[in-house]
Amino acid sequence: MGVLPYDATRTAVYAPETRDTLFENGVPYSPLQLAIEAARLAYYRAEESTAQMQRLSTALARAGFPAPVLFVDEATGAVGFGTVRAVDGTALLALRGTQPDNISDIAHDLKAYMVPWPESAGRVHAGFAGAIRSILPQIRQWLARTGLQASRMIITGHSLGAAMATLLASVLTPEWLVTMGSPRVGDEDFVRTVKPANSVRLVDCCDVVTEVPPPIGGYTHLPTCTYLTSEAVVVANPPQSLIEADRSTARQRYLTELSWKIGNVLLRDLADHAPINYARAFFV
Repeated sequence: MGVLPYDATRTAVYAPETRDTLFENGVPYSPLQLAIEAARLAYYRAEESTAQMQRLSTALARAGFPAPVLFVDEATGAVGFGTVRAVDGTALLALRGTQPDNISDIAHDLKAYMVPWPESAGRVHAGFAGAIRSILPQIRQWLARTGLQASRMIITGHSLGAAMATLLASVLTPEWLVTMGSPRVGDEDFVRTVKPANSVRLVDCCDVVTEVPPPIGGYTHLPTCTYLTSEAVVVANPPQSLIEADRSTARQRYLTELSWKIGNVLLRDLADHAPINYARAFFV
């Protein structure tokens, strides 16, 4: 499979909602592809206008899904959507990541102290917990109305959305949990409660967000990692030596080839966090 071009622009990182969908009509997408693109589509600001809601609905329709139900809490800034495909019962639940112009999102990211997570077990990031708790009742109501079983669901998100998705997966136990650019969410006791049938934690090369909060005070990642190399090669659970070598080469090349160009972000560590640079390894 070919890959999409690497996007080093500030727009790719700070305004991912400006890029149109990768879904095409009539293409049979895998659960992983559905999850990755749904995580990108969660950035569409469908709660703000009819036009953006139509844009999101049109994108999902290309993969056979109806118009979504939105989950929104204005106080916390948490946003997500859910939709169920009638032909096979596949359900997508996607949660939005950090938006730089939303002060609530930034505030959640900064609340890095740990609090108990009685919804399953262990201790978790206070900001992430507050965000998902604010829309969890809406999600439960949607599940009750649709009669949907969590075991048929794909839960996904990018960045803050990935952290929220991980917390949600500890409560609902979905068929798939797919996260892109996820920070650490909680401690080992919490991590042991996250047991989807299929779990994919994607880490794109140098993505700095996957390295925070630092592994102190109990913070740890989910045990498995699917690493995307600097050339968008997918590697499951690579040795740390491979990751370090690949990152070193990627940073050097970025500095000489891309960092100095107008409109680009300065460092590869930030450019790799862009949702499109995750999707590029899975879409032609």
